[in-house]
Amino acid sequence: MKSRKRKSAQGQAFMNKHLEACARTIAPLLLAAMLNACVSSHVERPISWTALAELPRSEADHRIAYGDHPDQFGELRLPDGPGPFPVAVVLHGGCWLSQYDLGYMAGISESLTRQGIAAWTIEYRRSGDGVSGWPATFDDVVLGLMHLATLAERFPLDLDRVVLTGHSAGGHLALWLASRHRLPSDSPFSRQAAFPVLGVVGLAAITDLTGYAEGTGGCNKAVVPFMGGTPTEVPYRYANADPMALLPSQVPVRLVQGALDPIVPVEQARRYEMAARAQGDRPRVTVVEGEGHFDMADPRSDSWRAAAETIADLLQAGRRNFARGSSQGR
Repeated sequence: MKSRKRKSAQGQAFMNKHLEACARTIAPLLLAAMLNACVSSHVERPISWTALAELPRSEADHRIAYGDHPDQFGELRLPDGPGPFPVAVVLHGGCWLSQYDLGYMAGISESLTRQGIAAWTIEYRRSGDGVSGWPATFDDVVLGLMHLATLAERFPLDLDRVVLTGHSAGGHLALWLASRHRLPSDSPFSRQAAFPVLGVVGLAAITDLTGYAEGTGGCNKAVVPFMGGTPTEVPYRYANADPMALLPSQVPVRLVQGALDPIVPVEQARRYEMAARAQGDRPRVTVVEGEGHFDMADPRSDSWRAAAETIADLLQAGRRNFARGSSQGR
């Protein structure tokens, strides 16, 4: 009887010790999960620019120049594994102004790598201090995109599966890049080779450059200095730079918008959608309730979740359907 009690006590002691060890292992994980949940649930939406800019930023795996100017570089982030990896070319916003750079896109660029997607985040020359973005900004994003061919010689990138994504002014540039094959023959950019992409995901993208220039907001007022004149003064430039002037793009376009965005309102996306559909394109617009302009670049947001899923869908469709030598050519 005493022997059975002794064995039972020993067994209980062993079990208690085992449970304590498990608790020591699991408790920190549960605490971290609870803290993360608390942080996520208490993020104020729409998020402000200040709050977005203060988010932690991971360093890129590689910072690589694609030209000689200090702003002609990109940051490459790669997923774990051997690859080859599909690629998202990421273009930052900031009203095309020199005071804003690619840094705030680090969070969503890193998020893409966790989906198994390489992120090539491009910096480019911008306007400011009396210097316009025409044509330097456009030259740079073309060079940055084309530099993927050089990167693929060093890194395991799948150039048959490339998607463009951009936020705000960067969304304008992403749409423009995808539509570049529609430029007239006398365009300064038509001589540059095109690069096939599977689609564009615009994050609060400025889709109607000419119409946006008529607005009174701070970013609206940045259009004329960026272009070096009004649509009336330099119509040729707007004809070459406005995605609305380059329809039909014949490229899948997905636009993600925050319902509470005062900087690039939902009407921009709707206007593009109507004009594109009238010319045979089939863009799709996703409006995220309760979020605004900067939520698009917050990897914790519903806006980014919708965008990331859309990027993955375009790449997956490309795995099934894309054939080298499309109508855009490389």
